[in-house]
Amino acid sequence: MQRWRGLEDIPEDWGRSVVTIGSYDGVHRGHQLIIKHAVDRARELGVPAVVVTFDPHPSEVVRPGSHPPLLAPHHRRAELMAELGVDAVLILPFTTEFSKLSPADFVVKVLVDKLHAKAVVEGPNFRFGHKAAGNVEFLTEQGKVYDFEVEVVDLYVTGEAGGGEPFSSTLTRRLVAEGDVAGAREILGRPHRVEGVVVRGAQRGRELGFPTANVETLPHTAIPADGVYAGYLHAQGEVMPAAISVGTNPQFDGTERTVEAYAIDRVGLDLYGLHVAVDFLAYVRGQAKFESLEALLEQMAADVKRCREIVAAEQ
Repeated sequence: MQRWRGLEDIPEDWGRSVVTIGSYDGVHRGHQLIIKHAVDRARELGVPAVVVTFDPHPSEVVRPGSHPPLLAPHHRRAELMAELGVDAVLILPFTTEFSKLSPADFVVKVLVDKLHAKAVVEGPNFRFGHKAAGNVEFLTEQGKVYDFEVEVVDLYVTGEAGGGEPFSSTLTRRLVAEGDVAGAREILGRPHRVEGVVVRGAQRGRELGFPTANVETLPHTAIPADGVYAGYLHAQGEVMPAAISVGTNPQFDGTERTVEAYAIDRVGLDLYGLHVAVDFLAYVRGQAKFESLEALLEQMAADVKRCREIVAAEQ
């Protein structure tokens, strides 16, 4: 799959294509419906399927300081889109100048002049251009002028997550923040993932017999609520069952919030400096401060046992 950072990266000989536009944070099951439809339409027409997305999130430029927690960094979104059959991802730098582009200018500069859209696939509430003035009705009219079809796909999937609310990135972020990683998993169609580089922490886990990978997460990452979770640690191409701790480590009067993953039953792992990923399968318990170190160790052993059982049930 091709990845372009800006309009100038698009090959000059790029032909017609089917395009879908959106932030697509998390590439959740609703997003997947739209993207799959775009891919299927592209195959029918014999042209490539292109996803157009933005960096940073548009809200950060329009309302500085309002950047939402991210469910997936751009490289992860690209991987997920590639799995769905997307041929190219165009990441447009979302600047103040770009935010002032009118819907009509966006159509010409991006869809017509660069991507030569043959069809555009969107959800019913799609908005674009300066002050989000463009919608699917306007896009449809522009399609008649510039020879591209517009297809609207209903992306509203519902389930048990969020009490039956339509699946969305906003709902997923809320569930992650509440520690409901099972609900987030239902929406995403896979476990919520946090990525980062393993850094040296206080190394108390090693001293206590449970050495953890202290993950320095990427900026704006959506991190689950404080507590203990069962999941997986991905490192060096290996997937390992893990007990994951999120929080400030109140037992030792910590103040900095961390994500630490203990690779269950693994000895001698040296992951310092490596980029790793942590998948959250299930919430086990909340963060707590214990009366003694012995009580903490007893609880940690019970946590690992429970996490081992949860992951084993997934096999």
